Amino acid sequence: MTKTAVFVFCLLAVPHLSLAKRNYRFDGNVSRQVLENYLSRSITMTELYRAPGNLDDDIRMLKNIGAKFAGRAIYVWGRESRLIDPEFWQQGRTMVDRLHRIDREMVLQSCLFEIVTEEVNRIPLPVWVLEEFRLPREERNFNYRQMLFPDGRMVNHWRSGSSVPDIRQLETKMWFYFLAASYIDIGIEAIHVGQLDLMGRGDPEYRNWYDLLERIRGYAKRKARRHYVILDAHVPKGGPVVDGKLLLDFHSFPLRPKEVPGQPLKAVLQVGYSDGLYLRSRGGIAPSGWKCEHLPYLVEFDNFGGTRTPGQASQTGRASIFTWGYDEITWLSHQPEDYRNQWLRYAWDWLKEHDPDGFLQMPGGRMLTNGPPDPNGGGRLRWYFANTKSAAFPQGFGQEETIKAIWRADERQRRK
Repeated sequence: MTKTAVFVFCLLAVPHLSLAKRNYRFDGNVSRQVLENYLSRSITMTELYRAPGNLDDDIRMLKNIGAKFAGRAIYVWGRESRLIDPEFWQQGRTMVDRLHRIDREMVLQSCLFEIVTEEVNRIPLPVWVLEEFRLPREERNFNYRQMLFPDGRMVNHWRSGSSVPDIRQLETKMWFYFLAASYIDIGIEAIHVGQLDLMGRGDPEYRNWYDLLERIRGYAKRKARRHYVILDAHVPKGGPVVDGKLLLDFHSFPLRPKEVPGQPLKAVLQVGYSDGLYLRSRGGIAPSGWKCEHLPYLVEFDNFGGTRTPGQASQTGRASIFTWGYDEITWLSHQPEDYRNQWLRYAWDWLKEHDPDGFLQMPGGRMLTNGPPDPNGGGRLRWYFANTKSAAFPQGFGQEETIKAIWRADERQRRK
């Protein structure tokens, strides 16, 4: 064999060198490299299971762009009685199965959110949940009142009969364990834990969260497709750490765009603006055992409402979470298509330059609070879809090919 042939053989044989295929393999734990590979190909696909747009076209788009991590694909925000409807779980399983037939490596994410309503009283408490918490068997439903803060904080926070649960309460832990395990059973491999600090206001040392997340990981080790579940949450404080151990596999947070004064609807990213996570993700020992100074994190186009003056400056007096009167995904939806595409490229490049531990979660599908007018009439658009507009799916906002181009350019850069 010639020297040239030996050199080429070595390049092909060593997986970490530039010619190697990107690695998405994990089982029982996840390496930092594999985790970051997934984060670099992540896209929000809110409630994909119920096809708020067109499931066939969404699956086509995910395949076309090469997505590997589909965020928020199935969850409940209140309305917990859906969980006793077999159709909810069948829709979820169908979504997972269809996507895994296309790509066995794709990770689909569900959520445990900072809300419980009185509808949880209709959900039977399974025996296997009682056994996990070493409680005697009994036949009963979950109890909404037993999930709440005893001092009345955050009770009826969302509306009457709809509250923020207290993670210190055993009933809350059992509820979230039941949800997480049920999602894992249909093939979900990642779970977003929402506003962890809001639910943990009475647990500043995160001991109760640590207990719950370890139980969820234990279930995943026994039951998950690859014996692991990837956990994250929104972390305004930089991320929970207990005795040097990180509770989450990665952190996540909203983008927090900053308005450009005098340039209506224009916005930029800035380290240190508002409560943005840039350069603030805490480090420690990750759940899979590797150490880091800063845990990798995602930033996303969040949805959370708007001001009473949409389209007008929101950040003149002080930092605001609203951008020109809108939440982040609604703000993006109001931009011209060319600016939406430009801004995705800008945000991707900005993160690479200012904080390489951060990754942009692309907007694929997400609810709009006060969207732009529906060109076909009927009021305002209620959902953003990145899909290319077509006869089969006329609601697309047209970022599909831009996302694909950004990811392909990143792949070429990695292989240099």
